[in-house]
Formats: sequence, C-alpha cells, structure tokens
Amino acid sequence: MSSGRKKAIVRRYTRDWVAGYVSVSAFTRQGAIEILDLSGKVLAISIQEVKWVCFVRDFNSGEIDNPEKLARKSFAGRPRGEGLWVRVQLRDGDVLEGLSENNIGLLDAEGFFLTPPDTRSNTQRVWLPRVSLAELEVVAVVGGAARKKPAVAAKPEERQESLFPMARN
Repeated sequence: MSSGRKKAIVRRYTRDWVAGYVSVSAFTRQGAIEILDLSGKVLAISIQEVKWVCFVRDFNSGEIDNPEKLARKSFAGRPRGEGLWVRVQLRDGDVLEGLSENNIGLLDAEGFFLTPPDTRSNTQRVWLPRVSLAELEVVAVVGGAARKKPAVAAKPEERQESLFPMARN
C-alpha cells in the first residue's frame, strides 16, 4: 500500500458507511469522493450524499454502527491544540466540535478538516464537505503560549545605581 493513501470511513446521510483508502493529496474529484474500498474497487461517492470522511487508525473498531468511534463530539474544556475551535451543525442536526487550522483553508470550496475532541479515539481527523453544513460557528481562536518580546538593553545612563556608591570628594 502506498503512503499516499490513508484509511478512511465515509459516512453517508443514509447512515450507511464505506471503509477504504483515500488519496491524501486529492480525494475529491468533480463533486465526488474517490475511495478504494476493502474489496479493491474504486468507488466515487457524490459529495451531496456524504456526511463526513473520518481518517481512522483501524477499520476493525468492533462497532458495526459506529466504526469511527466518535463518542465525544464536543470539548469538555478548552482544547489543548492550536487553531480555530469551531462548532458545526450538520444538515441532519448532528453537532460536532473540533479544531481547524487558522488559515484560508477553512474557506476551501469543497470542505475542510477538523481535529476531533478525542484524538485518542479511532478517528484522527474529520473532513466535512461544505454542502453537509447547516451552520458553522467559530467558538474561539486557540493560540500557543504568548511569545515574549526580547528584552531591550538599558542605556548606560539608565542603569540602576549601585547600592554602595563610591565616596565623591
């Protein structure tokens, strides 16, 4: 298997799903998601039918109804990573929170990536097609530690006077 393909589960609005491998660089073409399913067939699933694409660690999660294992769909507190903390409501009423990159990629024509709240679960990243969104809310901008400005060296005349000045005659 080439390193250019990742394990993914494509969830449709009909509640069924397809497991397989998608290309990392360009898995959408002409309004469809191309996936190499586990039997070796290349399928083209219309983006209009897709709820989300979950990039997963393993296909054998043990759950038939929820192979993505998206048990936690919202953050319990402030996310630890950096980026835009977003809350999306999908067409079917599902609400999902995640971290998105703080760049122009959020405005991509076909969709965008989210890092889900529980990164230790089976799902590592989620791709949401733009047509599956009913609402998008930016909850917060989560940044890294504040960077301190370098200290400016004091001028010789502004230095602190010594504790024991020399006696002047």
